Amino acid sequence: MKPPNDQQTAARVAELLGEYLGNQSATSPLEPVGPQSFRHDYVVVVGPSRFVTEYKSQASTASVMAAIDSFGSRAAAEQRGTMQSGDIPLIVVPFMGPAGQALCAQHQISWLDLCGNARILAPGLRIWIEGRPNQFKERGRPSNLFAPKSSRLARHLLTDPDRFQSQADLARQTGLGDGYVSKLVRRLLEEDLLVSNQQGAVRPRDPNLLLDAWHEAYRFNHHRTLRGHVPVRTGVEMLRHVQQRLSASALEWGVTGLGAAWLYCHFATFRTTAVYLSELPTQKLLDDLGFTEEPRGSNLWLVLPDDPHVLRGMRIEEGIRCVSPLQAYLDLKDQGERAPEAAQELRNTYLNWKRHA
Repeated sequence: MKPPNDQQTAARVAELLGEYLGNQSATSPLEPVGPQSFRHDYVVVVGPSRFVTEYKSQASTASVMAAIDSFGSRAAAEQRGTMQSGDIPLIVVPFMGPAGQALCAQHQISWLDLCGNARILAPGLRIWIEGRPNQFKERGRPSNLFAPKSSRLARHLLTDPDRFQSQADLARQTGLGDGYVSKLVRRLLEEDLLVSNQQGAVRPRDPNLLLDAWHEAYRFNHHRTLRGHVPVRTGVEMLRHVQQRLSASALEWGVTGLGAAWLYCHFATFRTTAVYLSELPTQKLLDDLGFTEEPRGSNLWLVLPDDPHVLRGMRIEEGIRCVSPLQAYLDLKDQGERAPEAAQELRNTYLNWKRHA
């Protein structure tokens, strides 16, 4: 289903807020709120509550962050006339995904989607509704700016996020064609994930935002993974075992996920070790590892990457080869145990860029 137009959106928001607040009548003026340079989309008034809304037609990480940034601080908003004392800032999107929800929670700002889900927290007001399905799924396969080859661009830009780089240099460094890089850069600029200078060189608008968008799209299961069991007692013992056996092979390899997070941060014990291999392991190597294919009770994952650039930025930590902190952080998204906490620790320590306004 196509998202509604502005007038229909305002009416839908008024309808939902009225329903949430006990079927009260709601008004929803369509006129933008505030002076020309700082306008929000409209105000919805339900009983004593006044909601100042910012509507985005999609809930990408960049769009949600742009809406959050548009509100700024309460004092600044009141000073420039976009909000009054007691107003509730509210972000509205067609359907709010997990990444957008997390951003709103992090910045303590309320949201509502046109499917009826909401999390609105304000003095004397608590609304939390979830589980309503997405009514606005687009048909066909959406274009992914962070597909295996496309993500090379984000990977390279995040290695030096404060430096403007020409598209020709980006094409050379990533091994992508000039036309392909031009297309990706144009899309990333449209998503407000990059900024450009007068010469057309680009850098991330906010490296945190670019990483958030990549993380939202990333799927570890796109890689080919062989899951099995090796008779070792602990994750750390597995790391030493893998190092000893794989160092004698001609393969390029690197530990990722929970094992890499432990090597970088010594964060928590772990059971499952994931290792990228540049080629499919031979039966001899599997025998040397003592590897028995066993998906259910697996403690070692041998992973063939969907793009060789996954192994860019490899490091040696405590004598063991591991992928870059950036790749380890991405791979932790789809792993169990204490992966979310390990990912946050890794990000705080190694990917802690200053959040740009």
